[in-house]
Amino acid sequence: MSNLTRDFFISLSNNKLLNKSAKKWGFRLGAQRFVAGTTIESVTETVKKLNGRGISCTLDRLGEFVSEKEEAIEAKGESIRLLETINTENIECHISVKLTQMGLDIDHDFCIQNMLEILHVADRYNIFVNIDMEDYAHYQQTLDVLHILRKRYENVGTVMQSYLYRTEADLESLKDVRLRLVKGAYKESEEVAYQDNAAIDRNFITIAKKRLLGDTFTSIATHDHDIIHELKDFIVENNINKENYEFQMLYGFRNDMQYGLAKEGYNFCTYIPFGTDWFGYFMRRMAERPQNINLVVKDTFYTTENKLKKFPVVLGIVAGTTLLVLLGRKK
Repeated sequence: MSNLTRDFFISLSNNKLLNKSAKKWGFRLGAQRFVAGTTIESVTETVKKLNGRGISCTLDRLGEFVSEKEEAIEAKGESIRLLETINTENIECHISVKLTQMGLDIDHDFCIQNMLEILHVADRYNIFVNIDMEDYAHYQQTLDVLHILRKRYENVGTVMQSYLYRTEADLESLKDVRLRLVKGAYKESEEVAYQDNAAIDRNFITIAKKRLLGDTFTSIATHDHDIIHELKDFIVENNINKENYEFQMLYGFRNDMQYGLAKEGYNFCTYIPFGTDWFGYFMRRMAERPQNINLVVKDTFYTTENKLKKFPVVLGIVAGTTLLVLLGRKK
């Protein structure tokens, strides 16, 4: 049933009608728990609060699979404005971007030019730019663009997903590149990706340990406490310099563990998404971690006074289906 739940939410994340309508709904589906506002100004305050707890951040202005050049140009401009805000506000933060948001599906060279303009500003302010890895259809394209960009700038890296078979083999060509390691949040076929969670976890640990033994910075992005505990033991056993890695989690997830790791003295970074294009991201978070469904169902149907909320009919359909899936999982 867990695979059915995952497939259900991933299918919602790819639904263009729901994604478009969600921009009108705002955060009425509980997204405010995981998405820190819609504007640069609002998310800056969140970063400052986390910095005060010894936590650095990476900001992601949500959006992907852009099909119009005007949208990509707007996204580029917003990314540059974000970099300028990080510099002006003197906050400990870098940014994460998606190549499809910068026009990869429109024109390869157009996307590269947009990224070069972003990296030029980021380099001036000494801010790192991370390229989020998207679905497998864009995997090789992302690596190709990354290698082109790194001929001009070193302040750029990407994300590797442990559910892909080829990830470990690709580490050799990325040994000098700052990486974020994740499990993976898109639905991929068994031809290219592990389908079993245990296999994905084992590959995550294998890749993380290889990176930790190297000299290039790695962000270990997981909410899995078992994996974190195993890697903490590995770090101690191998006397690994803490300046070579950080733990990373998503905004709104396992806050106590985030604060705890930072308090223990580990470098810690919170991935903070923001913006109006939140629906696809939010649905993939539901697909990743079934426990999140319980939180969302409560937020969706009831106010803090336990009174039933009023919301649009389409939203009610999504919420109702969510509840049915949740009940199905518990049978």
